[in-house]
Amino acid sequence: MKLLLISNSTMPGEAYLDYPKQQIKKFLGEKPVKALFVPYAAVTFSFDEYEQKVNDRFAELGHSVAGIHHCKDPKKAVKEAEAIVVGGGNTWQLVRMLHDQGLMQLIREKVLDGIPYIGWSAGSNVACPTLRTTNDMPIIDPTSFNTTGLVPFQINPHYLDANPDGHAGETREQRINEFIEINPKTYVVGLREGTMLWLEDDQLELIGKLPARIFRKGLEPIELRAGDDFGFLLK
Repeated sequence: MKLLLISNSTMPGEAYLDYPKQQIKKFLGEKPVKALFVPYAAVTFSFDEYEQKVNDRFAELGHSVAGIHHCKDPKKAVKEAEAIVVGGGNTWQLVRMLHDQGLMQLIREKVLDGIPYIGWSAGSNVACPTLRTTNDMPIIDPTSFNTTGLVPFQINPHYLDANPDGHAGETREQRINEFIEINPKTYVVGLREGTMLWLEDDQLELIGKLPARIFRKGLEPIELRAGDDFGFLLK
């Protein structure tokens, strides 16, 4: 299984998908790949716009994407895909559309068979067992909170250590602590912006300058950096 799970698409002052582009290129390899792109998380802009935006970046890397929304038979498109790319946006809409079209299990099966999977933000959430550690507002009933379960742990993308000045609501850590209180056997990875997880051949590594914050019920949160052992998350 080969996964590249990216926290966020864009860093401040950078172009879209700029910071992860070299890792995306390395992940997909030198041979040109035409990946199946899932734009369903887009809400305030069109799927066509999203596809074009991603395709422009992938073209720089010698690869391309084709939006699943053009396919008359999305299930067949997943079965025939040589790679799958799931973009960020609203996780709730993304999950609802994947369930409505019967694609969640098909994506899982295809990736378990060995094709590469790239996701960022909501696309990384979908690789987890459930969507329940997303940051997004539940704008639509997702039908089921269950997602692909390609990894056995949860990801909280865009992880922040503190609330903005003047905001008196819960911190991200407090929200995650609520989750692990109800789900005591599940690890949650707070994936800070500018970082990503690369899983290949049962080897899980963090890429990026910032550490990831790991949560589990009954344990003090720990900070792990690139080069540290993340293998326990896969057990």
